[in-house]
Amino acid sequence: MRIKSILVSQPAPSESSPYLEIAKKEKIKIDFRPFIHVEGVDNKELRTQKIDLTQYTGIIFTSKNAIDHYFRLAEELRFAVPDTMRYICQSEAIANYLQKHIVYRKRKISFGEKNFADLLPLFKKFPSEKYLLPSSDVISPDIVKTMDASNVDWTRAIMYRTVCSDLTDINVKDYDMLIFFSPQGIKSLQQNFPDFKQEDTKIGVFGPTTSAAAEEAGLKVDLMAPTKETPSMTMALEKYIKALHK
Repeated sequence: MRIKSILVSQPAPSESSPYLEIAKKEKIKIDFRPFIHVEGVDNKELRTQKIDLTQYTGIIFTSKNAIDHYFRLAEELRFAVPDTMRYICQSEAIANYLQKHIVYRKRKISFGEKNFADLLPLFKKFPSEKYLLPSSDVISPDIVKTMDASNVDWTRAIMYRTVCSDLTDINVKDYDMLIFFSPQGIKSLQQNFPDFKQEDTKIGVFGPTTSAAAEEAGLKVDLMAPTKETPSMTMALEKYIKALHK
């Protein structure tokens, strides 16, 4: 079976995207459509979680979304984030994104290499702060496990939610392959298309949790990334299509 059309469950990329190179080289139609989107909680809902932003001396950021929604809620609650606030960010890219909201050079900012577990040495270095962890309603068990092992005072605050987008204007059966990047994407497929049967449709997934969600939903995973040979979805996809089209 040749792959002629692919639906990627993400927003459309830039013009220099490897996806577009694959589409051109392999003469494949690749469309993009987010299966999920983020909605912020309001300050009333934050209060029901018994979160008082003034009580925390450190903030742990795992994503750009977390940064945006923390500062949005701080503004809604008229909380002036003090210059003394300590920021622990999962990666340098997330730390650099703080410049959208604060004067970077004047603040106490630290970051890990990549994975959340890389932050443990930072918590040991700054153990006396009272930390707030802004998050989505869905959180990785690895984050909770790392925080519990850190022996610091921390509280999770749900500041935004990942919700299913309305996809009823498209027909997924028009595509030979669907690519997913999160368990929520699989959930959105089920919610929008409850009668979907995989049949000949190929399924690509990124990450073990997405793969597990696909299999739990009764889907057969045909393409998996990342691997040692193909650390990105585009590398995995190109290799898969070339092998399939031989």
